[in-house]
Amino acid sequence: MLALIAGTGDLPPALLVRLPERPLVCALQGFAPQITPDITFRLEHLGSFLADLAARGVTRICMAGAVKRPAIDPAQIDAATLPLVAGLQAALAKGDDGTLRGVIAILENAGFAVVAAHDLAPDLLPAAGVLAGRVTPQLRLDAVLGEQTIAAMGQADIGQACLVRLGHVIAREDQAGTDAMIARFAPAGDPLWGSVDLVGDLLGTAAEWLSGADGVPVDARGAVLFKAPKPAQDRRADLPVIGPDTARGAVAAGLSAIVVEAGGVIVLDLPQVIATLDRAGVCFWVRPKGGA
Repeated sequence: MLALIAGTGDLPPALLVRLPERPLVCALQGFAPQITPDITFRLEHLGSFLADLAARGVTRICMAGAVKRPAIDPAQIDAATLPLVAGLQAALAKGDDGTLRGVIAILENAGFAVVAAHDLAPDLLPAAGVLAGRVTPQLRLDAVLGEQTIAAMGQADIGQACLVRLGHVIAREDQAGTDAMIARFAPAGDPLWGSVDLVGDLLGTAAEWLSGADGVPVDARGAVLFKAPKPAQDRRADLPVIGPDTARGAVAAGLSAIVVEAGGVIVLDLPQVIATLDRAGVCFWVRPKGGA
């Protein structure tokens, strides 16, 4: 039996409709998914939660959707979770990738197999190729720089996307996400990004990534969005995701291309993404890692 630990965002419902049988849907308290959970649990009750899953016959767990690292209230830790506290604290003290590795280890030590969303629904990963527009020589060069940039960001465990224009990195993703990064460059008053001011508030000091030397936001027209997993991340969780909102944002910001690593980025509603980019003349390249 499969349990789906669903976070926020569009991935959990997209995955759910692809499964032949409904899994046991679970959610961490404070991170309500777009689908109705059967079980909501606290991290302080993780031991009891895992025991409940085992009693229900669960043997596999898939984690899909966004979940931030929650604070642990020591007063709420139950007896079944006490043996897991040291491992949890060690995991939460690391970056996002380290936290996921630690959580996966706890699940596996409890006897569960951890499976990736794209293993359950392989069509979430598009095949390599140019799916809209065309690849130019400059795009090839910017894609190489994008791949190098994500590798460097991965060493610091920060972000999975960047914007590159004419050989220069003009933005790096932070915790606000890819769509928020792109939204910084949309024209003022664009109805698609009516909440740009809110996005700016969410970015906070990270806005320095998005500014030129004089502090004025850089024009992103003609830039390339490059997105890929962190080089050493466990791909069973937190694989990068794009979807129609990303495509519409790219068009609004005047980007020339979206480039994603083949086999490393989930694409939601692929036909809509392709149609949106194709109509606007924006290239969509599913590029093999290390591709020229």
